[in-house]
Amino acid sequence: MNSFIESQDTEVFEALKKEDERQESSLELIASENFVSRAVLEAYHSSLTNKYAEGYPGKRYYNGCENADTIEQLAIDRAKQMFGSTYANVQPHSGAQANMAVFLACLNPGDTFMGMNLAHGGHLTHGSPVNFSGRTYKVVSYGVRQDNHRIDYEEVEKLAKANKPKLIVVGGSAYPRIIDFNRFGEIAKSVDAKLLADVAHISGLIVAGLHPSPIGICDFVTTTTHKTLRGPRGGIILSQSENEKILNSRVFPGVQGGPLMHVIAAKAVAFKEALQPSFKEYIARVIENANTLSEVFLKRGYRVISGGTDNHLVLVDVSVKGITGLDAANKLDEAHITVNKNGIPFDEKPPAVTSGIRLGSPALTTRGFGKLEFERVGQLICDLLDNLSDESTKIKVKQGVKELTDKYPMAHFKL
Repeated sequence: MNSFIESQDTEVFEALKKEDERQESSLELIASENFVSRAVLEAYHSSLTNKYAEGYPGKRYYNGCENADTIEQLAIDRAKQMFGSTYANVQPHSGAQANMAVFLACLNPGDTFMGMNLAHGGHLTHGSPVNFSGRTYKVVSYGVRQDNHRIDYEEVEKLAKANKPKLIVVGGSAYPRIIDFNRFGEIAKSVDAKLLADVAHISGLIVAGLHPSPIGICDFVTTTTHKTLRGPRGGIILSQSENEKILNSRVFPGVQGGPLMHVIAAKAVAFKEALQPSFKEYIARVIENANTLSEVFLKRGYRVISGGTDNHLVLVDVSVKGITGLDAANKLDEAHITVNKNGIPFDEKPPAVTSGIRLGSPALTTRGFGKLEFERVGQLICDLLDNLSDESTKIKVKQGVKELTDKYPMAHFKL
């Protein structure tokens, strides 16, 4: 912990110290979270936070950007190499702003687009009525089949032909199965729509070659740089080089001003890490560990949405045990196990309560957990959820958590 913070701002210092302690002593299972390397963290803390660099490499509105140019170009080149694309914009502050920039490039207010229903595993920016996407454009939502919780591609095709959208968005924040980009590509072409793949959750799997890639199929690809990519919080846009001018202009000055150059430096470092052979090995373990977790829930009598997982996340219906997602997440939090409540397809409970919880394997895999550890994690979770009112079970679960976190301290992983 930086002693300057302690001497200058004790309130912030104490909160940061407690956060370090929370991460050290908890089992982090939020599917959208991960632990960055020391190199990424160091780049994020760099003096580039002081630099204003509106514009793009070689075309800045401020002087003194030569080092910022070097770093941003490295990030761009590495992003293109990771995904095999001919264009990359590394400036979006988040995945939501990356999506907004693509929307501005493709749509006018009131235009029709299609996106996955948030209640079925989509994202806020895919057409939720409380989001800019749902407030600015006409949204046609598609979802999953009730019998298997897989994307209903026949429904997607029927909706596309009936509504003639200008853009179709594919991707989700709580969809545990492989996405058929080729099928979406065929549907988009049949109605002359542009196609955007939001791969924020699965981008690390795509880079590792362990999930089909949307590059060459979709007109635009967006992703966050945290989650399975294991970088700093931020976003990027990928496309063909012929879209460079319009996409660059929609990011800046379209949706944001000066880029966060310290974050872009951290992105560049993370992208280099993701290009190493060890990253594919890591992602293979992420998938294996998620499957292990899923199997535990199934064996313990829980309903796993879609019957399992093909990626890094597991969506579990806890209502079969007579509890809500809200209660489950809160009780697990008290035992130092961090998950989030999450709606399940066709959920009868409101979003603030939910019938499910969402779990992910990236962070604990980074920490060093393997199949045996994830088996133990799953059992601890089920033990607690099966006995929510039993204080002795809670004590045993907390002790199990401590044993695991002591065995794999945060300093254990060296990336």
